[in-house]
Amino acid sequence: MAHSHVSPLRGLTAKDIDSADDASQISLNSEEQSPNKRRRLSKKLHVAVAGCSHGEMDKIYASLAEIERIHGFKFDLLISCGDYQVRNYGDLMHMHVNKKYRNLQTFYRYYSGEMTAPVLTVFVGGNHEASGFLQELPNGGWVAPRIFYMGHANVVQFAGLRIAGLSGIFNKLHYDTGHWERPPFHECGGVVSAYHVRSVDVFRLKQLRPKIAAQRVDIMVSHDWPAGITDYGDVEDLLKKKPFFKEDIEKNALGNPATMIAHRATGAFHMPADPCGGEIRPRYWLAAHLHCKFAALVPHQKDCQETTEPEPTRFLSLDKPLPRRHFIQALEFDVDEGAEMKLSYDPVWLAILKATDSLTDATKRTTYMPSQCGSICGERWDYRPTEEEINRVQRLFEGDFTIPANFRKTAPPHDPSQIAESEFYYRNPQSSEFCAKLGIRDLNEMLCAQSKESLGVPYFLSESEDDAKNMGESIKTSHSDTEKFDGDCDFVIDRGHRSCPIYLTDFNAPKLLDSGSKDENEDEGNNGSDESAEPVEAVVEGKEGERGRRKVGSGIFRRRPMGVVVDEESD
Repeated sequence: MAHSHVSPLRGLTAKDIDSADDASQISLNSEEQSPNKRRRLSKKLHVAVAGCSHGEMDKIYASLAEIERIHGFKFDLLISCGDYQVRNYGDLMHMHVNKKYRNLQTFYRYYSGEMTAPVLTVFVGGNHEASGFLQELPNGGWVAPRIFYMGHANVVQFAGLRIAGLSGIFNKLHYDTGHWERPPFHECGGVVSAYHVRSVDVFRLKQLRPKIAAQRVDIMVSHDWPAGITDYGDVEDLLKKKPFFKEDIEKNALGNPATMIAHRATGAFHMPADPCGGEIRPRYWLAAHLHCKFAALVPHQKDCQETTEPEPTRFLSLDKPLPRRHFIQALEFDVDEGAEMKLSYDPVWLAILKATDSLTDATKRTTYMPSQCGSICGERWDYRPTEEEINRVQRLFEGDFTIPANFRKTAPPHDPSQIAESEFYYRNPQSSEFCAKLGIRDLNEMLCAQSKESLGVPYFLSESEDDAKNMGESIKTSHSDTEKFDGDCDFVIDRGHRSCPIYLTDFNAPKLLDSGSKDENEDEGNNGSDESAEPVEAVVEGKEGERGRRKVGSGIFRRRPMGVVVDEESD
């Protein structure tokens, strides 16, 4: 089988790695890493990494500005590891968090256009998100100008770097189901399971496993930690900060077992075969979720096809934006002088999406991914794209993989005069345009087709608030009997201050897909509690045993300024 060639990372340098013994043994010279001589490297790429954002975008961007002022350079890209949060009060109802913590924070200002992100930003979803909003963009898209969401799983390119992302956290109860959740969330289970990782997303990421070292993913971004990562860092220091992690670490239940970077010799927790992390072996793995800084260095065994020792994976998890917390890290890469500072689709990932389109599911049914056992019956199980599949994608996109700046508001921006805003789900044009161009099924449309309940008219279709009001008055005047519109209307405008919806008579709704029959074995009573959430309190008894693990800790990443946040930490 012929496989496509992917452009390698050009010039990952050691400037962000300390010269400690743990890291000095690993060469980062591009000439030594690749069997093919690479082109001359002459441009610096500055990348900032943030942990859990929790909607505090103003604080994060202010911290980046202070780092730029002190060190005299500009960041080219910000990578956030989740918990971006909401657009308006309606989104707060779609966020799984205690009511006393339901605050708008500052992201809504970037969605409305009041503020513009000073740095191009890419983020993955976490477990404190506006689940209804992110479900509009299952394959990723712009949530605000210059702020890009990676979707359930995705791979994009920036300045020659391949950046992969996986949103959500692991929960074995929902791992093998489809992405069926959308507003209205009548029960708590849908709000919770909406951000749980699915097997189809991990399976697609596994198809990125490289045939040669030059095809590796450069940066992997997730919210959850890969299970077993604590074996490769300073676990004793971690337990001093988070003693209640001890039991989960011993059971190998801390993090996502499906994304484990390396196989663990022991552990009582069930681990899916061929974890994603061990398949793709990224050069960097960035995460958050557990609200602490933790670094690790994961070596990889040499395959029979490799002539040199493989480069290890450098893992880093960061904290949330609070005073005296390490929530920002600065990385520096060497890239080609002509590298374009813009986001673009990864053609290999697009070919994977197209080849695995039949696996897209919007139901609660248990689904199983293709395996090597099925090859006996002629079933395809290796979906690494062939050269022909890559060429087909290149023809569809006419060789231009630049991600278009096609952000449009679907929900209305936050209105300070409205305390309560309605909850709606929307057809997002970014999803429909992307899927139509690639020729795959649109999960956003499939979710809309499940029910007409709470489908809203996208806000961008109304040119202004006054036009919407005038349209509503015109409809009321021209059609005294509105019952004939109620049966066929799929959309209502999301206006939280109105007691009843406005119907658009001149809007042609897209043809709805067949929602299919309901599975008889659906779990109606599942509340989807998170096993990975931090306990309120925990008691650790006994003395820690000798683990014999090599301390790595902050010796892997160079310490950078954390910003200037002056707020006092809340309980």
